[in-house]
Amino acid sequence: MTVKKEKLFVIDTNVILHDSSCIFQFGTHNVIIPITVLEELDRFKKGNEMINFQAREFLRSIDCISGDKIFADGVQIRSNLGKIIIKFDQKFHQDLSFNFSPSNPDHHILNIAYRLSKENPEKHIVLVSKDVNLRMKAKAVGLMAKDYTTDHVKDISELYKGYRLEENISQEIIDNLYKKPFEIDAVNLKLKKTLIPNEYIILRNGKHSVLAHYNPFTGKIKHVNKIFAHGIAPRNAEQTFALDALMNDKIQLVSITGKAGTGKTLLALAAALEIKKNYRQIFMARPVVPLSNKDIGFLPGNIGEKLDPYMQPLFDNLGVIKNTYLGSNTKEKQTKTMLEEEKLIIAPLAYIRGRSLVNIYFIVDEAQNLTPHEIKTIITRAGENTKLVFTGDIFQIDHPYLDTSSNGLSNLIDKMKGQNLYAHINLEKGERSELADIASTLL
Repeated sequence: MTVKKEKLFVIDTNVILHDSSCIFQFGTHNVIIPITVLEELDRFKKGNEMINFQAREFLRSIDCISGDKIFADGVQIRSNLGKIIIKFDQKFHQDLSFNFSPSNPDHHILNIAYRLSKENPEKHIVLVSKDVNLRMKAKAVGLMAKDYTTDHVKDISELYKGYRLEENISQEIIDNLYKKPFEIDAVNLKLKKTLIPNEYIILRNGKHSVLAHYNPFTGKIKHVNKIFAHGIAPRNAEQTFALDALMNDKIQLVSITGKAGTGKTLLALAAALEIKKNYRQIFMARPVVPLSNKDIGFLPGNIGEKLDPYMQPLFDNLGVIKNTYLGSNTKEKQTKTMLEEEKLIIAPLAYIRGRSLVNIYFIVDEAQNLTPHEIKTIITRAGENTKLVFTGDIFQIDHPYLDTSSNGLSNLIDKMKGQNLYAHINLEKGERSELADIASTLL
């Protein structure tokens, strides 16, 4: 009988900044925290960004776990979990000293993991990091290195699209959906696959078809009309579904995915402006992910000049909507007044995150650059009569430690599917221009 080796998990700083509760995810195995990690966390304690919150939350957690104990040999995380052990820095192992500079904190973490592997050959030492480069370095010196995958979506190819096509539907059902009251019992469709709450359907019989929505509260299928939203008209079935979800007051959480040019942000903003009377304010935000992973403080100019490049795409979408009313200045003036009176606020996510989310239509653009914990934090702060909309492209991620499977938007779609208050639509057809659509697909 083969005896399984005990595992020791060495945790990188970026794992903690991604998920402050990570130490509770390793079962009965012991978790090693290099002292370098604590020093790096100390630099992240102050600030209002999510990574600052994660750093503070983690440090509070281990302080609570340790209490008044001196835990040089580690302290039990929970009764059913392993220990957390702080490892002090050590002289660089001779196998590493020639190739890895001590000036890089990552190399100190690598050195701790490497020394542990040499000192404990009977154990599996696993370096856990969101940094693919550090993982490559670890593997190069013979260490096992893994990404933190607790919140990964298992099969991204099976990610929920939010709608489906059903062929060979009886002509009678299609005709009935076009008649008042434009709805039928879902059981009458006799579909092989059960409908998901707020799923959208294209029902087709030859050349005849109808767009429909499944209402989980009534159990009925309703015809979805093509509607205008603040001068913006949907150009395809997917956009029609998206606008319906965005303007349905029973659906409090909406996610819209799609490649560039599919109209995600434009539709969300147009829908918000169309039903603005139902809400106290419209918030439109996006996370700031600086180029080359540099802090925004390195960029030239004052804070407004620093942030303008990140916010400009949101103002571009607002400009498209304003241009639809060039013949009539009333709507354009209303939009300008909303900006001046802060009824419509466009700002970086960090600037809005601390505000009260009560009676708000809240759009978060580029949500694929948020971690699952960040999205959870935003949603759990939603107050009464608040609608949350997350838009993004899960295949265009700028965050250095996120990918298609680990980002918050993919996680949201995977976990929230099937909830009565949630709807999702994946926009596939580009509507920006034929050239943009071809480039997005082929290049």
